[in-house]
Amino acid sequence: MTDDRFNHTAAPLRISRVRLRVRDLDRVADFYQRVIGLTVIRQSPPVITLGVGEVALLDLIADPAATQQNRSDAGLFHTAFLLPTRADLARWLAHVTNTEVTLQGASDHIVSEAIYLADPEGNGIEVYTDRPVSHWYGADGQIRMATDPLDIPDLLAVGSGQWAGFPQGGVIGHVHLQVGDTGAADQFYSDILGFDIASRYPGASFYGSGGYHHQLAGNIWNSRTFGPRPEGAAGLEVLEIGVQGPGAKAAIEARAAQSGISAIQDGAHTVLRDPWGTTIALAEVT
Repeated sequence: MTDDRFNHTAAPLRISRVRLRVRDLDRVADFYQRVIGLTVIRQSPPVITLGVGEVALLDLIADPAATQQNRSDAGLFHTAFLLPTRADLARWLAHVTNTEVTLQGASDHIVSEAIYLADPEGNGIEVYTDRPVSHWYGADGQIRMATDPLDIPDLLAVGSGQWAGFPQGGVIGHVHLQVGDTGAADQFYSDILGFDIASRYPGASFYGSGGYHHQLAGNIWNSRTFGPRPEGAAGLEVLEIGVQGPGAKAAIEARAAQSGISAIQDGAHTVLRDPWGTTIALAEVT
């Protein structure tokens, strides 16, 4: 990456891993390997862990009895896989157009270029690449975001070579959640967890850390006023967030306690639930 690319490992808060509860483990695991290009890191039934190299990004937990998720439930809107370069995104797009996968959209967000799809059980996916940080800001010094058409021919023109799987340096850049109310989401994700509100969009808040345009977002586009997600439903099981900095995790725990939110210690993780029951696991990282 160039010096004008965001350094995700330096952010005080970042997405470490996503865990999905799935009804058909073999089918979903095959999709993330064949379409997204992840590789199996370990298998410990009923869980398959996928990632790149030795870096785990996605856990799939098999639960054939899970109820099918409702598109209006709180929880996952999409998991966003960040590719290191624009050429990587071009190669991935050329690859995926030769599969049976249906793409759901493609957008120029000013800060990034993104392509949208879903896995076989309807879990939303974004595959994207960031523009250099210097491109993110308007004349007022604020991060600008939009949803404009993506120039696909221009993108494909930079992608010489074949897609060879999810590249080293690729990460989960952000996770976009469905919430019932953006004000309550702001209180949890900004006031308690400590994310900055980097940008607002009609019906959505974007939460960033360390100057990023967003590691998290919450929207009400499908889930306005909806309450807690049903227990035992397929979909997002756990969102793991890496926390770094002296005393940073303890400070989150203290803010949660002051707000009356229960925090459970599970090994090295502090586990919280947002107002809609989405499980957040905080882990110290270096």
